Amino acid sequence: MNGHQEPRGLRNCNPLNIRRTADLWQGMSERQPDPEFYTFRSMAWGYRAAFIVLRTYCHKYGVNTIERIVHRWAPPTDNNHTEEYIQKVCILTGFARDVPLNPYNPAHMAPLVAAMSRVECGKKAVMAEVKAGWSLYIGNY
Repeated sequence: MNGHQEPRGLRNCNPLNIRRTADLWQGMSERQPDPEFYTFRSMAWGYRAAFIVLRTYCHKYGVNTIERIVHRWAPPTDNNHTEEYIQKVCILTGFARDVPLNPYNPAHMAPLVAAMSRVECGKKAVMAEVKAGWSLYIGNY
């Protein structure tokens, strides 16, 4: 399969499809060809950004359960599949929708971003890339 057939999140090395804003991220590609979503230099950098966004959800907004995270990430106002998204992430992680997750615990966050990546991109996450993203992330706190 060539790069053009890959899901957008994989082509952009942005497995959770983080939308572009004025923010500048470490690990961003010099070229940003996608007008809507960031492009990162590698999947590890894309996962690192995802971990940081989810940590911000927890600290800034008090969002720390799968249900609340997904409602913020893919709200019903923008997405008519929010409930399916929540259910898939719960099945893939084994976590209940209302269990508080710790943004500093890799046993919580690695399965969460891997599951969200699977929902976003339609392909199973490569755990070595998730772990590489976690290694980049832990250097930020």
